[in-house]
Amino acid sequence: MMVSTKGRYALRVLIDLAEHQTDGYIPLKDTAARQEISEKYLEGIIKILVKAKLLEGVRGKGGGYRLTKAPEQYTVGSILRLTENSMAPVACLEPGSTDCPRMGSCKTLPLWQGLDKVVERLIARDESRGANVGDEVDL
Repeated sequence: MMVSTKGRYALRVLIDLAEHQTDGYIPLKDTAARQEISEKYLEGIIKILVKAKLLEGVRGKGGGYRLTKAPEQYTVGSILRLTENSMAPVACLEPGSTDCPRMGSCKTLPLWQGLDKVVERLIARDESRGANVGDEVDL
């Protein structure tokens, strides 16, 4: 499993906004410049985060984006699940996938199932420990 650019950038954006949360609404261009991400690409990520109610935005002068909750309430696992759609290492293990015709004879299926369980356990462990965006912020 490889975390996509979208997932990595979403985490970076949320951490950036958490670090600057006392500044009110942060213009998209400021976050894009600090994180060295194109504004156009960042707009798509922001749209996903706003739709999920992780961010709120205001247009016009003094506008921008800010977190809707405290940084500690944003878990890494929930952000990756949102942006990645699936954390499964192979298509046949993705939620809602149809059974692979080779499933009964696939020699590598146990390996992929084991990897899938390890990733899910790691995310669940971090969430139960409270691993969150706030952990990455020096306030």
